[in-house]
Amino acid sequence: MNNTVKTAITAAVATVMTLGAVAGCGASGTAAKSDQGKVYFLNSKPEVSDSWKKIADEYTKQTGVQVTVETAASGTYQQSLKSEFAKSEPPTLFQLSGPVDMETWKDYTADLTDTAIYKQMKDQTLALKSAETGKPVGVPFVIESYGLIYNKDILDKYTKTSGAAVKSVKDINSFDKLKAVADGMQKHKDELGIKGAFTSAGFDSSSIWRYDTHLANMALDREFKDDGITQEPASIKGTYLPQFKNIFDLYLTDSTTPRTQLSSKTNDDANSEFALGDAAFYQNGTWAWTDLQNAGMDADKVGMIPIYMGLPNEHEQGLATGSAQYWCLNKKADAKNIKATEKFLDWMITSEQGKNAIAKDMGFTTPFKTFNKVKTDNPLVAAMQKDSDSKHERVGWSFTVAPSERWKDDLGSAMLEYAQGTAGWDGVQKAFVDNWAKEYQANKH
Repeated sequence: MNNTVKTAITAAVATVMTLGAVAGCGASGTAAKSDQGKVYFLNSKPEVSDSWKKIADEYTKQTGVQVTVETAASGTYQQSLKSEFAKSEPPTLFQLSGPVDMETWKDYTADLTDTAIYKQMKDQTLALKSAETGKPVGVPFVIESYGLIYNKDILDKYTKTSGAAVKSVKDINSFDKLKAVADGMQKHKDELGIKGAFTSAGFDSSSIWRYDTHLANMALDREFKDDGITQEPASIKGTYLPQFKNIFDLYLTDSTTPRTQLSSKTNDDANSEFALGDAAFYQNGTWAWTDLQNAGMDADKVGMIPIYMGLPNEHEQGLATGSAQYWCLNKKADAKNIKATEKFLDWMITSEQGKNAIAKDMGFTTPFKTFNKVKTDNPLVAAMQKDSDSKHERVGWSFTVAPSERWKDDLGSAMLEYAQGTAGWDGVQKAFVDNWAKEYQANKH
């Protein structure tokens, strides 16, 4: 099957909001009305699980309809989905990350043509369409960007040190500039009061996706653009693996943490290091603001710039913007429960409480017309919108057509071995290039 790579997300980025995840269940307040059906959402975004639980409880309180929200542990969503689908009361609402997931779960995805979430999309071309019927089966509920989140105070302090490579963040527009700044910060870390320029590159399951997926995508997307690739390819060349190595090496050398300790470092560790002012740069995305805010950071203290790795003309490059979060309805669920889920999603994107939960509590940007006047307090979303309004060429989310989860897992393992010094970079190259073709053949033919 050929899967379209979705890289142009201009229209959707113009609003403000998006959705997230949840743990627990919302059945408090008014007794649930079983005759109206019930909702079961299996969520994949732990960082907003509390927000989902809160709004699920509120919906149940208002309508009497039971809304259960369970959140899969980081890195385990596919396994959790398989397990939950096998139960007598499976999820009525679930998430897919893109075309490859759609093919895997095509027997469960319902036609969304007549749903409010599809009708309210500003750009319906962004929906996942069934390869067999052409009908929409997945609606992106969040448009997100990732890059290098930076601490404005630390960067400002650095610009005043002797021999500073830049005068302001605007001067950082290439890998050479980024490396000069990071090396300078590492050299003056005691003076700056930091432990390293970059937060720890953790390789436990809560953090590894930042590298084997998001960082790898920077090289992957540029190769796709160069070669005019618009569908999932059977093989890749690894054209920009040297540049991929550039940025990864910088993360390792100018870090808060020795490379030998990275295997057990978590995303919470990186979040804490950044929030406490131990590091100036933190590779993550717009979704990270909830955790940073909860850790005590002020909105006016953070910004976000593109990830530079030495690619051609990268001074014209913007943030990596796209969606890997699609709402899907389980067509195998009880019809009454499917209808209840449709009504819940309608309420989420049209009611003031639902919209505020998504835009303000979760801090996301969505592609729905109903959010045109909704504003967010998320400073990283503000950075995304500023980037969207610029002439920068945004990096697409080409990782959504990776041939399998195993491709990412094997790449992550090879990167960790390289980081720890137990294997060379050739292992990363093999995992990146050779394993792509191997996994494509294993999963497509």
